[in-house]
Amino acid sequence: MEIVPVKNGTRGTRGGKAMMWVMKVLRRRLINSHRKQGDKFRGMDVLYLTAIGAKSGEPRTTALAYFRDGDGWLVIASAGGSARNPAWYYNIAKHPDRVTIEVGGTRIPVVAEQLTGERRAEVWAKVAGEHTGFAGYQAKTDREIPVIRLTRSPGS
Repeated sequence: MEIVPVKNGTRGTRGGKAMMWVMKVLRRRLINSHRKQGDKFRGMDVLYLTAIGAKSGEPRTTALAYFRDGDGWLVIASAGGSARNPAWYYNIAKHPDRVTIEVGGTRIPVVAEQLTGERRAEVWAKVAGEHTGFAGYQAKTDREIPVIRLTRSPGS
């Protein structure tokens, strides 16, 4: 499965390298906080995605809100409406078959697939309708926010 990264936008929320550094420093704290809150963030379920760094080759773990989709999980690469895609998105684009998630304390090897066209539009409408923060993120940026579907790796 190949993920061709969507281009970054020209406008969006502030962030850049300084915000990425802050997030890197706070990532472990945020993960611990989500765990203490029952794997929740702002009323949404949280999973912990581990992917191989696109540049570093090291495992990187990120807490993400997720939505069930049949036998899979949906995650949204919103980056809070930033003009740039989040780092985890590039990690899974580079290594879509070397991704694991932790849901409810269980680690699951998954394969990442980027939704496109009508399927993406359908999922986006549902997510943005139920969780208006995502619609707000889209309004802040001119990039198309990627929607990723994660499914169990074959044989797992």
